[in-house]
Amino acid sequence: MDAIESKQDALVLKQDALLGALREMRSVIVAYSGGADSAYLAWAAREALGDRAVAVTADSASLPESHKRDAEAFAKTHGIRHEYIETHEFSNPDYLKNDSNRCFHCKDELFTRLDELARAHGIEHVIYGVNVDDLGDYRPGQRAAKLHQAKAPLVDARLTKAEIRELSRRAGLETWDRPASACLSSRIPYGTPVTIQNVKTVERGEEAIRALGFRQFRVRFHGDVVRIEIAPDELDRAMSVEMARRFTAIFKPLGFHYVTLDLEGYRQGSLNVTLANH
Repeated sequence: MDAIESKQDALVLKQDALLGALREMRSVIVAYSGGADSAYLAWAAREALGDRAVAVTADSASLPESHKRDAEAFAKTHGIRHEYIETHEFSNPDYLKNDSNRCFHCKDELFTRLDELARAHGIEHVIYGVNVDDLGDYRPGQRAAKLHQAKAPLVDARLTKAEIRELSRRAGLETWDRPASACLSSRIPYGTPVTIQNVKTVERGEEAIRALGFRQFRVRFHGDVVRIEIAPDELDRAMSVEMARRFTAIFKPLGFHYVTLDLEGYRQGSLNVTLANH
């Protein structure tokens, strides 16, 4: 057996372990955003449990409408039970003040609502799509998940982000190469209050950049300054006079006085560098 075959076999074993663990849970709610990880987990739960697996998406202003559409389409394509549940993190002053625990308050609200739904329908477990690679990053949401005893089957199966993408590709899931995503509130620097207005401003800007054909990017909100991060492999296209004009035409009408392009390009969690100051 060569190294490639051995690696493939190891992946099959991990997926089999995941499916077995899900079957033992008997019924689950999947916290489902529609990203690559939660989509794979929702698919695996459907494979293991059929209609005893329900994918539930937060109906929140912090989740882009395009992500909701993608989540709906994926669930429909793959026969996954899918529901929405309202969350009310924007009513929580501790969330709005946007300190380093913002993500905790968001996920605490989400898992509170999912726990209520599980109890109402007699569903035994709430699960979510954290993977092994996520464990080393600053993610207060994981603390909320532990507080609510949400299960992390992808971690238990020792699956990495790359392995989840590969298994998704093999399964024919269209999410296998979907760019990493995060809630819109993550575009607002810590210490700047999060409002529905500023996250919707970010969303409109990101939808316009997506319409220009860019694939991996973030719009970072800095008051009257917008900082656009474009993936390094797409940065050349962004750095032209013509594209500068287009960015300006997008963001000036959204209320920004200054439109900037970050020369380091997109990198996950770039706003976390400011945590030491908050």
